[in-house]
Amino acid sequence: MNDFVMIEIDNQRFALREHHDFQWLAQLGTVFAVFAEQDSGNLCFGVTKNGAKQFVKYAGAKTMMYEEKPEYAVEVLQQAVLRYEVLQHPHLVTLQHHFPTACGYAAIFDWFSGESLHMPRSFPGDSKYTEPRSPFHRYRKLSVAQRLASLHALFSFHVHVEAKNYVAIDFYDGSILYDFDNHTTKMCDIDLYSPKPYVNKAGRMWGSSRFMAPEEVTFGAVIDEKTNVFAMGAAAFVLLGDGRNRSFTYWEANKDLYEVARKAIQENREERYTSVKAFFQAWCEAGGE
Repeated sequence: MNDFVMIEIDNQRFALREHHDFQWLAQLGTVFAVFAEQDSGNLCFGVTKNGAKQFVKYAGAKTMMYEEKPEYAVEVLQQAVLRYEVLQHPHLVTLQHHFPTACGYAAIFDWFSGESLHMPRSFPGDSKYTEPRSPFHRYRKLSVAQRLASLHALFSFHVHVEAKNYVAIDFYDGSILYDFDNHTTKMCDIDLYSPKPYVNKAGRMWGSSRFMAPEEVTFGAVIDEKTNVFAMGAAAFVLLGDGRNRSFTYWEANKDLYEVARKAIQENREERYTSVKAFFQAWCEAGGE
């Protein structure tokens, strides 16, 4: 990784493995932020034009953190925009349009002033949990009521995903954006969400182990609504308790909500709720509204 070139656009500098043409960006406005250190193969930009901000996700350049060919990242992004169109929802970032460029593919989203709850480049290791500037640390300092409202948004979106006959793939806290000024939550990075039926053909699928059901590391296993029930329960523990030690000792909400979350993350999928909708109903009845 010693071979790289520095790219500068509107006083924003970032590294790539080789030069790339970004002339197409000028039509979108002035670049005020670059997010280049991602392992997805995407580059992301914040752009502003006539006082309006947008978020640009782009594939096609040889980024520093991506080991596959850029053509594969382009293919994934082209497929991903269909997910954003099918799954559009108030708690999902809004896709405005998308188009090919001379060397890649771009997707343009409304700008949302939220911060990702998982930023490993800025807050690696334990600093995610202890550094006062870390979005995750700040989120965990919110009141239980504010976090329950945030989870309500996440769960309602995934009920919608289920209703559209899709399953969540690679859902984790990096997919969660939280606006600390307005206390609103949106999902991003749903690029791998897929229509059912879906079978695990990878063995160890994409995702964080804190959120993954056993079937997501089992080759040939069916990935379905019960898999997503597990992910929702895991999210509740990460945001209200402890993502690794799921005992009631670390749980900050009421006992009824704990029991709902605990049922959701059962190793035996037959012991979980039958659907995200059923999980969400039980969650709301236990005080999660």
